[in-house]
Amino acid sequence: GGHYRPPHCFARYKSAILVAYRNQEKYLRHLLYYIHPFLQRQQLSYTIYLIQQVGTGSFNRAKLLNVGVREAMKDEEWDCLILHDIDLVPENDYNLYICDEYYPKHMASAMDKFQYTLPYKSFFGGVSALTPEHYMKMNGFPNTYWGDGGEDDDIATRIHLAGMKIVRTSPHLGRYRVMDYNEETEIQEPWRRPPSRHNTRKTWKADGMNTLQFRLLSRTKHPLYTKITVD
Repeated sequence: GGHYRPPHCFARYKSAILVAYRNQEKYLRHLLYYIHPFLQRQQLSYTIYLIQQVGTGSFNRAKLLNVGVREAMKDEEWDCLILHDIDLVPENDYNLYICDEYYPKHMASAMDKFQYTLPYKSFFGGVSALTPEHYMKMNGFPNTYWGDGGEDDDIATRIHLAGMKIVRTSPHLGRYRVMDYNEETEIQEPWRRPPSRHNTRKTWKADGMNTLQFRLLSRTKHPLYTKITVD
């Protein structure tokens, strides 16, 4: 099921790695090849969860991550929830996959496709780490982002509305390489922040973990991950 705990010591941290997924086999193989040894070198107790959306409708990454949190918390009292894009690989072993005690942590603070800088000040995309308490305090992710991206900015706003702030992994540690198998979809420069079509201030308390609805189709343990398939 993609679960590991160090054989020779007691792990100080338990982290659930949550990946929203749909038909990205090459990215998945690449990520799993790098991430398991990386996490084991950090001597964490962890499980990798793949949350798969069925059908051909618009992808809803944010809602899938809500589902992942709900299902992962049934297995274990996780110290940390790591929300991980499938196409990102960490470059620095000292980028610890654990949570900040006080605030949500943005881990992918230096991605190669942005020349290892933040594309804009409130950016919260790629990889982030939140405790279950942080996640519930901001009511999780919105369930209403169908295929249009921009949910990361909603999260950044929610964090502030819930009375928290974002902390970031320092850029020399939070370095990530973006895997790109679609040469023709190169990022155009300058990269622009997607426009928001949601009024987060009005909706965050009524759209999130407290209104999450889904149908669990299957939950299967593969050698390198636990796959949760939902409608």
